[in-house]
Amino acid sequence: MPLRTALHSVSYAGVWTGQARLELPAFLGKAKSLSYDAVMLMAKRPHLSVLDYDARGVNELRRQVHDLGLHVACLAGYNDFTLGSDRPDIPCREMQILYVRELARLAQALGCPLIRVFTSYDDLRTPYDQQWTATVASLKECAQRVGEFGVTLAVQNHHDTAVHYEALFDLLEEIAEPNCKAAFDAWAPALHGMDLEAAVRKMAPHLAHTTVADYVRRPRFRYQPPLVNYTRETDAIRAVPMGDGFIDYRRFFTALEDIGYQGYVAYEMCSYLKGGGSEANLDRCARQFLEYVVRSP
Repeated sequence: MPLRTALHSVSYAGVWTGQARLELPAFLGKAKSLSYDAVMLMAKRPHLSVLDYDARGVNELRRQVHDLGLHVACLAGYNDFTLGSDRPDIPCREMQILYVRELARLAQALGCPLIRVFTSYDDLRTPYDQQWTATVASLKECAQRVGEFGVTLAVQNHHDTAVHYEALFDLLEEIAEPNCKAAFDAWAPALHGMDLEAAVRKMAPHLAHTTVADYVRRPRFRYQPPLVNYTRETDAIRAVPMGDGFIDYRRFFTALEDIGYQGYVAYEMCSYLKGGGSEANLDRCARQFLEYVVRSP
């Protein structure tokens, strides 16, 4: 079965310097003109913010999506469950769980089955096990809250907690909610030399969504005048058109096919991209992704 494609609206949200920005209705038209099957909507300003979309606005958005013959594959939530750990008097986790619940209202109204969320960034002031426990508890409650709306939660391996696929598997097993799945991406495993095929096989029972982008490494150095030499710094990672980077997506997509993956593959351009952020370059890269998917596996 061919992979079902979605275009992430963050790709046209103007979130990085020089990136073209389209309002949400214009983005929907763009996704249709590029021949994507569906869209993944960034659930914050300048796109789908819970503060800006009342019932009337959501109904109009749903009509636009329907008239274009598209589907809303996923709402992209933004959270960090260790945020505010230095101020326990402020209910930051409660605020974020409320945000996720409100996304579930939007998702239900839009006929969208899935909300993408993150875990937590590492907080050096808090012991690891304490961070893990708080993240599990927060995601478990989020899953229960969105379940009331018939929506599935999909946890992306992006933030520090559970970024390794085996840790993400453990996290989901501990959460133990039937509607809490994985939005599993190839980027982090490939960046750290992990076996993509083994990762997909491990995550197969939980895998509900994936978001893809390709990257190259660019070595960095810092000059040391007393030594008349350079010390090596952490490599910079730069986004490039699909198929031009170091991530073996053919192997990744083949593994998805082998496990019978039924979810969407969403393409995103959410960091500095080779060729710049003009609308023409974004369009070119979005088309190259579709061409790459047609040639895969």
